[in-house]
Amino acid sequence: MPEHVSILQQIGLAALALVTVAWVVGLVRLVRVVAVAPPEPPRRLPLGALPGQAQAPAVESVPLTADEQDAFAGLVRQFSRR
Repeated sequence: MPEHVSILQQIGLAALALVTVAWVVGLVRLVRVVAVAPPEPPRRLPLGALPGQAQAPAVESVPLTADEQDAFAGLVRQFSRR
């Protein structure tokens, strides 16, 4: 190694190389296991896990005053011009 490389840098490089090799070995093993294993069938939830929806949600509405209806109509006209 060159003289200007400290011992800590050399140790760090060796540790990084070791971790990289271990990661590659683990990745190769994982790919082999996944490629060989048959796919699992999709799991179904037990019948009581989620309650069924009894009815559709009610439609909510708020009555508008005449001034609010005019203001809304003005906004609609303003946006339709663009």
